[in-house]
Amino acid sequence: MNVFLGYILLGLSLAAPIGPINAAQIDRGIRNGFMHSWLIGVGAVVADGVYMLVVYIGVVQFLESEFVQTFLWFFGCFVLMYTGIETFMNAGKINLELARGKEPLLKSFFSGFLMSIANPLTILFWLGIYGSVLAKAANTYDTSQLVLYSSAIFIGLLIWDITMASVASSFRKFLTTHLLVVISCLSGISMVGFGIYFGMQAFQNIFG
Repeated sequence: MNVFLGYILLGLSLAAPIGPINAAQIDRGIRNGFMHSWLIGVGAVVADGVYMLVVYIGVVQFLESEFVQTFLWFFGCFVLMYTGIETFMNAGKINLELARGKEPLLKSFFSGFLMSIANPLTILFWLGIYGSVLAKAANTYDTSQLVLYSSAIFIGLLIWDITMASVASSFRKFLTTHLLVVISCLSGISMVGFGIYFGMQAFQNIFG
């Protein structure tokens, strides 16, 4: 049980660092409420699951290709720049009474999925963290326990997702419209900033 809880904590720690997903969750939470914010996180968790599976079945050499990494940096740049600019442009349109539920839930899910699946840092994170965890665990546990402990990581990710969605959607009850606009603008700028960083990394891969 202690080992299982340890892997849940690992999942929480993987999800906790502030990044584009958390910024998007905050924006969707204050703009549209809990479900939209939660589905951003669910989309990201599904993308994490894809990379966990990739690491598990050993398709690492493909992702280590410089061409693939450069493509992913560019793709991540595009997704984050587009989402960030859209968030920033729509910041002034927040209406606490009318905003809730206007955006399709499926769009929130795919926004989270694309932002995470196109994030090379996520790939490197899972290759480094989960890959090392898997290598260590494989020497100690059988396959059923590996699946169990991988599920514990997922539980940690989902707990953080629910926490972020709850906090973000609760903000809208206490903050003024003006402050919500400011927070939304900051979220958009944050995502654009990450997008610029990804673009710089892509060019560094090509010309460095």
